[in-house]
Amino acid sequence: MAHPPTPARHPRAASIHRLTNGLLAQSPAWGEIADQVHKLLGGAWICAHNAHTDYRVLKAHLPNWEPAGVLDTLRLAKATYKELPGYSLDALIKHTAPDLTAAPAQRHRATYDAYATAQLLIAMSSHYETWDQLVAAAVPPGLPGVPEAEEDPTLW
Repeated sequence: MAHPPTPARHPRAASIHRLTNGLLAQSPAWGEIADQVHKLLGGAWICAHNAHTDYRVLKAHLPNWEPAGVLDTLRLAKATYKELPGYSLDALIKHTAPDLTAAPAQRHRATYDAYATAQLLIAMSSHYETWDQLVAAAVPPGLPGVPEAEEDPTLW
């Protein structure tokens, strides 16, 4: 959690995430932790639900950072569970019923949601025989990790 440069002004977001300006004021400023976050992320793959949002925010704050790839559990869920009426994190938790008893914090907090997303990725990965198949289903177009198109093996 980082202290934003201006006070939070979104009452709905505050009620969902239970983040108050008082709580945020106790957190370090982004500039104090940016290098640490960059080092922790390194060049690893990242996984997020609706990953475009997380990737865009991270790139805006860490312009020199580039992950090896980006897995999107929303995109993966749509490819894996075509019959579901909805693909929200809550709907997928209900559908896959992962064990979240060890999840830190509470729903709508970053640590809990990250843990739940990881559990969803594990659950959905069993539907794919290879890493390449999972990546093809989970990496959004235009984000790092998109498989390169195979050349036609019959050509020449």
